[in-house]
Amino acid sequence: MSLSQATRDKLMKVSTATLTTALFKRGFKNIYIQNVHRLRSGPNMVGEAYTLRYIPAREDLDGLESFADPAHAQRKGVEECPSGAVFVIDSRQDASAASAGCILVTRLMKLGCAGVVTDGGFRDSPEIAALDMPSYHARPSAPTNLTKHHAVAINDPIACGGVSVFPGDVVVGDNEGVVCIPAHLADEVAEEAAEMTVFEDFVLEQVQQGSTIIGLYPPTREESRELYKQWRTNNGR
Repeated sequence: MSLSQATRDKLMKVSTATLTTALFKRGFKNIYIQNVHRLRSGPNMVGEAYTLRYIPAREDLDGLESFADPAHAQRKGVEECPSGAVFVIDSRQDASAASAGCILVTRLMKLGCAGVVTDGGFRDSPEIAALDMPSYHARPSAPTNLTKHHAVAINDPIACGGVSVFPGDVVVGDNEGVVCIPAHLADEVAEEAAEMTVFEDFVLEQVQQGSTIIGLYPPTREESRELYKQWRTNNGR
């Protein structure tokens, strides 16, 4: 995994909203994973994507006995997920059966996984919500994955919530949602998002004090730009 600690640290402090704007400037409009929700609020999730892809289940292949196979893609993917990665599951936006449950998500946590995202659902969702690892899904779903999902590929390009996710892409989640950053853009996007966050903190403070947004956001007036420079100096930012 090649994500630098400096970039990881920056991404831990920026919002998905800010990241979507930084990516939009570069022409990317479809990088926010749709219809996934965090099970419990907390600090940002940041890591490189490690993926699992499901296709529709088939009755002759997806009995409970299939879990005994050590090469079963779901089990194998969990065991091989690198520390610091985000485990991203393509469930075809089908939450009528679980993508995983508490035991597998706990195993990911113990392996040092940075988080887990599915565009389907989790079973044991109250227990997953209590774990010390960010988890995102569409909604709770009690039925075993075998009723609807056949795990077919590990660490291939997938779709998750309508977004293309390639292995190694940088996945960032906050309490609002999840963004997928193309790997080759992660460093520059993190840097710009960090700068945008500082500016937006300044703007919010000004607005809270009664300032108009005209000429401030964006800073089209010279006096706004000078005020911002002084604010950064005064606040050590």
